[in-house]
Amino acid sequence: MRLLLISDTHLPKRAKALPPQLLDEVPRADVLVHAGDWVDTATLDLLQARAQRLIGVYGNNDGPELRARLPEVAYAELEGVRLGVVHETGPAQGRERRCAERFPELDVLVFGHSHIPWDSTAEDRLRLLNPGSPTDRRRQPYCTYMTAEVAAGRLTAVDLHRLPRGS
Repeated sequence: MRLLLISDTHLPKRAKALPPQLLDEVPRADVLVHAGDWVDTATLDLLQARAQRLIGVYGNNDGPELRARLPEVAYAELEGVRLGVVHETGPAQGRERRCAERFPELDVLVFGHSHIPWDSTAEDRLRLLNPGSPTDRRRQPYCTYMTAEVAAGRLTAVDLHRLPRGS
């Protein structure tokens, strides 16, 4: 099972559209995970129409229309992997401990908010992933997204992808 992980698209505030490279990845993924800060419902509609399956949450910049359609926290079991999605996890310092305490039932937690790619493991069990942002790099050198594979109850092949500047 192939996963596509994104967050913080911020359309149309930070960019006018999703990068073509990212849009090309959507139909190739079995599951698209979006960790919030969509900003507009058109992005949600577009990705729902193109994705085989979408798991998403709202973020702090998402208004009432998105909050009515998306949860604050989403949960799914994907071929034995217990996945959670949330937008904010708080400051980087202490993140692993806080998330392991808040989500003791999960194997993987996808989050956003910081626009900073993140891949760590808490207490040798909870994998924490932030794909960064495909449209708003902020202080990062590149806009980014992640892909991953799920097989035999394990998350494997987690890759961070850099998008070309100006895409």
